[in-house]
Amino acid sequence: MADDLFSQPPDEDRHAPLAEQLRPRTPDEVIGQQHLLGPGKPLRLAFESGQPHSMILWGPPGVGKTTLARMMATQFQCEFIALSAVFSGIKEVREAVSQAEMWRGQGKRTILFVDEIHRFNKAQQDGFLPFVESGLLTFIGATTENPSFEVNSALLSRASVYVLKSLSEAEMGQLFDRACNQALADLSFDAEARQRLIGLADGDARRLLNVLEQVRTAARTAGVAEVSGSFIEETMAQNLRRFDKGGDAFYDQISALHKSVRGSSPDGALYWLCRMLDGGADPRYLARRIIRMAWEDIGLADPRAMQIANDAAATYERLGSPEGELALGQAVIYLAVAAKSNAGYNAYNAARAFVGKDGSRPVPVHLRNAPTKLMKELGYGKAYRYAHDEPEAYAAGESYLPDGMPEPGWYAPTPRGLEGKIGEKLVHLRDLDRKAGKR
Repeated sequence: MADDLFSQPPDEDRHAPLAEQLRPRTPDEVIGQQHLLGPGKPLRLAFESGQPHSMILWGPPGVGKTTLARMMATQFQCEFIALSAVFSGIKEVREAVSQAEMWRGQGKRTILFVDEIHRFNKAQQDGFLPFVESGLLTFIGATTENPSFEVNSALLSRASVYVLKSLSEAEMGQLFDRACNQALADLSFDAEARQRLIGLADGDARRLLNVLEQVRTAARTAGVAEVSGSFIEETMAQNLRRFDKGGDAFYDQISALHKSVRGSSPDGALYWLCRMLDGGADPRYLARRIIRMAWEDIGLADPRAMQIANDAAATYERLGSPEGELALGQAVIYLAVAAKSNAGYNAYNAARAFVGKDGSRPVPVHLRNAPTKLMKELGYGKAYRYAHDEPEAYAAGESYLPDGMPEPGWYAPTPRGLEGKIGEKLVHLRDLDRKAGKR
């Protein structure tokens, strides 16, 4: 019933797309996902149990989500209904339920596979629940997005979540060799062509097979039997790395860039910056995030970092791509090697949280402005000490918080970079406060 990602195709399938010809039919034929399909691993045990269960398959494109769902239908001798949340709605779901009810009357079980389940809204996802609970349907959803955010909790609680991974370079090599042996016997590839094609596919099995199909067409048109790296370069359109600007890959990579800067790894920061640029991320978005990194993770330990981050963003606006991207690259290098401090970030968050929960304390009278005679008669600004007239330009012992509010100590400078000097100054000023009798 389910033709499935990689085995020898029957003769009638010779003209099917390469991805269909090589779709595996058993777990042993699947390349990759050994953390799920290896001996004693969760999906291997599920196949061996003979009893299907509802699940969510979460992973990037081209790693075998649809293949596994079809394979389960075959292994468990279930009828198989496939829907795409992009093109389907409540009408298609109802039709699937009616079909499943008919099959149940014939003693058959049904697996309902919904691709891109995250594109169904909450009401549509809720529509599956009664039929999953009653056992009419075994539900398998596939998603490239984090199901914790995109699948409603009621459906999520009734399904096991399995995380699929991009294929490694070695696994992509296995797939490449299998495709050549089983379907591309009339072509040979040199080492450079093989490496380029695997790199272009970027861990996506379906993309690799589709690209190989394009190469086969181009080679036959050009009368080429031996495919070289230069042929790939000349004939294949520029392929960007897989990069979903709204999905988990995007946020995972910006997280890796931020953490590399925070972790003082200039090479790591450059790698993730270039990965995102190569994948099509908007450099203006990256510039904004770089500025944020400067304020959050470097702060007053090196105020030059904020200026360099801002200058890099302005440079990109003036030069555009690709010249302006050099400025972003040098900015992340500087941020990575700069002294680090999140003291200002923590102080701001603590103050904001306090104010959000606290009442509206009045401004102390001595700190109030007194632009009118009445305000002066009411004592506004009375006893205010002008710091510039005080020794060291500091009014020792003075308080600038609402009356009765203790000093919170939100800002605790680190000993790193310029902030070390700031900390020394604050220690000195607190000492002056104590000498002036301030508690």
